[in-house]
Amino acid sequence: MTDQYAELDAALDRVVEAAKTHLAAVKAAQGRVDDDDVWQAYVDLNNASFAYDEQLLESFGEVTPWDVEAIDPDEADARFAATVTGADGSAADPYAQIISVRQRRDYRVPSVAALLKVADAARGDLVPDDEEAGPVESVGEAVLELLQAGDGSLSSLDVPELEPLDGLLTVTEVKEPLDLESFADEDGTGPFTPGADDLLVGRLDEHPFLPDEEEDHAGHNH
Repeated sequence: MTDQYAELDAALDRVVEAAKTHLAAVKAAQGRVDDDDVWQAYVDLNNASFAYDEQLLESFGEVTPWDVEAIDPDEADARFAATVTGADGSAADPYAQIISVRQRRDYRVPSVAALLKVADAARGDLVPDDEEAGPVESVGEAVLELLQAGDGSLSSLDVPELEPLDGLLTVTEVKEPLDLESFADEDGTGPFTPGADDLLVGRLDEHPFLPDEEEDHAGHNH
């Protein structure tokens, strides 16, 4: 029994050492993508954890919370090499390709007064208690207020006071990433204008169902 405990203790020690080695590799990589040392340390940590879990199960019928499977080191090396080199064997640059996703969605405002009221409430939630929130005075300002309250997510505009119309989303391969400093704050066109070398991959059209259309659509399913 003593030897059994010693084997378990040694297996656990290997997990701890592998975890320390993995952490050291992660720190040294400083967020680099596809770092070889991090990958090797990950495989070692995974396999040490798997071995300890298997040994604990065999000896005492107990398990760890680690849901891992053994990784063949040779196969792992081959797969890693394939991910960091190109088809010609040269090093692949993970940042060589830049994708731009652009979205437009239009809304109808059934009641301006109702929208301004909702936006006033959203602004009030953002303003500190010791400050006074001024009134929202326009439809555009109201929509911007809702977006700010929702951290820029379009889902924050899913309110009864805004009736969604058609929209679209495009995916484009671009040569250069967006440089916000190149455009004035009031320029709403420049940042969305495709460059001469940009390649449109495709677009998704949005046709939202209106309440009466949803009822008709549901009726056709019966």
